Amino acid sequence: MNRELIVSYLDELFENPKCELNYTKDYELVLSVMLSAQTTDKSVNAVTEELYKKYDSLEKLNTLSIKDIEGYIKRLGFYKTKSHNFKCIVERLLEKGYVPNDREFLESLPGVGRKTASVVLSHLFDEPSFAVDTHVFRVSKRLGITKEKDDVLATEKKLKKFFKKEEWNRVNSQFVLFGRYHCMSRNPKCENCKLKSICKKR
Repeated sequence: MNRELIVSYLDELFENPKCELNYTKDYELVLSVMLSAQTTDKSVNAVTEELYKKYDSLEKLNTLSIKDIEGYIKRLGFYKTKSHNFKCIVERLLEKGYVPNDREFLESLPGVGRKTASVVLSHLFDEPSFAVDTHVFRVSKRLGITKEKDDVLATEKKLKKFFKKEEWNRVNSQFVLFGRYHCMSRNPKCENCKLKSICKKR
């Protein structure tokens, strides 16, 4: 069965998959996932390391102006929009007092869509989720779980149906890492891949 083959191989490659965004507080994850749109986790970690260290609470982050935030994150794509979103998210979370286990609230934050909310719910609250980023989108098509015409929402639904609910969070993280380091968009490492027999790219 393809599901068992995929799960077995991903467990072999990534036994304990971790989010590669650096954070020590719940709100830092929300902010970092928002910042990671259209850029790499490595780039986000590079700009947030000093920022989170110097301003180590929501209250301190709230003292930053949008211009200040731009100064920290200007190496990221869409930094002007992200700076506005950053400021607003800090204000909203400060008002709330905590990051809630609430998809509706999370998706109401600027720059936070379904994917970002799913990442937060999965990593902070262990809520069964399947966040579809570019890696998950690509890998699921290559493995024949989804079709070329499927959009992000259709992809998420098919992945949730294909994998067992208790596997969602782990496999989701594994798909991201597999797409990032093995099944890349360009020059994927197909030669030694144990999933090449079911891969639609070949």
